[in-house]
Amino acid sequence: MQSSDLKTILTRLEKSEENITEFSEDWSQGRSAYGGIATAFAVTGMRKLLTEPKPLRSLMVSFIAPVPAGTVKVEAHIQREGKNVTQMNSAVICDGQLCLQAMGAFGSPRKGIQFNSADKKLVPSPRESGVSFEKHKKRVPKFLQFFEGAWVDGGLPFGGNPCNKLNLWIRHKSDMSGLRTEKLVTICDIPPPVILSYFKEAPIPSSSLSWSLEFVVPPENVKSDWFYLAFEMDAGAEGYTQQSGKIYNDVGQLCALSRQCMVYFS
Repeated sequence: MQSSDLKTILTRLEKSEENITEFSEDWSQGRSAYGGIATAFAVTGMRKLLTEPKPLRSLMVSFIAPVPAGTVKVEAHIQREGKNVTQMNSAVICDGQLCLQAMGAFGSPRKGIQFNSADKKLVPSPRESGVSFEKHKKRVPKFLQFFEGAWVDGGLPFGGNPCNKLNLWIRHKSDMSGLRTEKLVTICDIPPPVILSYFKEAPIPSSSLSWSLEFVVPPENVKSDWFYLAFEMDAGAEGYTQQSGKIYNDVGQLCALSRQCMVYFS
């Protein structure tokens, strides 16, 4: 039976000996599943292979084909398991077709110099000052119904006001306890192509081609529910854009760094 509850979907995959789960069309954007949930499938598959807990340090994703609602299978493999770092790859399969390929590096904590350029705490605009998802829901994909949030500062998707920055507050509506890595992964992929703020009329078909995510703080140590995302379009040409982003917790601590190559069809 297809489910819309993210924790149920991922827990089913976590417990499945065949590495199978199902999800409903509520998690779709256009022809495919939301990239964050598709990536979470790959992450869960890799995490199951760990012989001992290790935080996810970096993740590289290639979105190869649409992930349709229904049954998905994950095939994960350990590439190398060292003393400190375990390297894995993971494939998300739908109807026998490869739809997503991911590589993850899981690393144990080690002694070293601690440096974080965002130690000066960020002071973003308050959530109440922005445009809530509810007020902007006619122009956003349906999977956003599972999140609460607001667009603040910067641009607004389909706002018709060209801006190279997109900032928002967001949190899961459902309880994601016990799945902190997947909780953060599904948050980090929320921002659409920043260039969508240039357009007034929706929809403009768009998607990620590739995604790189690096965790500054081990996901297991990130306990906040609300996150502030600050994304910027670095370049764009010939229907492709490159954007980078920073993901902060609710007190302004940098948690993750994101980089994406996007494609759009105007």
